Formats: sequence, structure tokens, C-alpha cells
Amino acid sequence: MKTVKVNIVTPDGPVYDSEVAMVIAKTVSGDIGVLPGHIPTVAPLAIGAVTLKKEDGSRELVAVSGGFIEIRPEQISILAPSAELAANIDVNRAKESLARAEQRLQKKQDDIDFKRAELALKRAINRISVHEGTK
Repeated sequence: MKTVKVNIVTPDGPVYDSEVAMVIAKTVSGDIGVLPGHIPTVAPLAIGAVTLKKEDGSRELVAVSGGFIEIRPEQISILAPSAELAANIDVNRAKESLARAEQRLQKKQDDIDFKRAELALKRAINRISVHEGTK
């Protein structure tokens, strides 16, 4: 089975670097599945999970908070503001973030604070669902 090199990088440094058989990511236009040899593509990512399918059939999940995916036939690069492997997610911290975001959304605030709270809510929900996807 063919593989493709995948690296996921944030401003804090590399998060993932390995060979995989397939990548599934959530772009702003919808989900994309990428196999080795895919045509070159660049797409903006939505807050969501990146699924990395290995040759042996196992999979790893990474929570990303947006960014871009650059696809080349021999390599896939994901540049994200933040990314966490499912195994590294502190689910209690994510649940606390979820509760704070929900509280901020209930308060009457200006549009900027509302939008920030809404994005924080989406990131927290994504982290929790990615963490739970590994159980």
C-alpha cells in the first residue's frame, strides 16, 4: 500500500510527522479525503478533526483550529494556529473552556466578544469530540 508523508505544524512547533495511507480533513468547503499521489491543492481548514489512517488500518485523530492544508503528490502539510493529538488533549481543560464559552455566549455582549466566544465554543467541542473519538 502506498503512503504519503504528513506533517502538522503550529506556531509552537511540529505536532505530527509520519507516513500515512490516507488523510481526511474538514475544509471550509467540506470534508476532503487525500490519498498518496493526489493533485496539488491548497485549501483553508475549518475547526475540526484530521483523521490520519495508517497502513495497518489504525487511525490517529488530531484536533485543529483552522489553518491550511497543502497537498502535494508526495507530501501533505497542515499549518494550523493550534493542533493537538487526541492522546494529548486534556479533556478536563477542554470541558472548562466549553463551560466558559457557554457562559460568555449567554451574556449580552458586543459582536466581537460574541464571535470570540462562539469560536472558543467550537474549539472546545472539537477537542472533546476528538478526544472521545479515540475511546
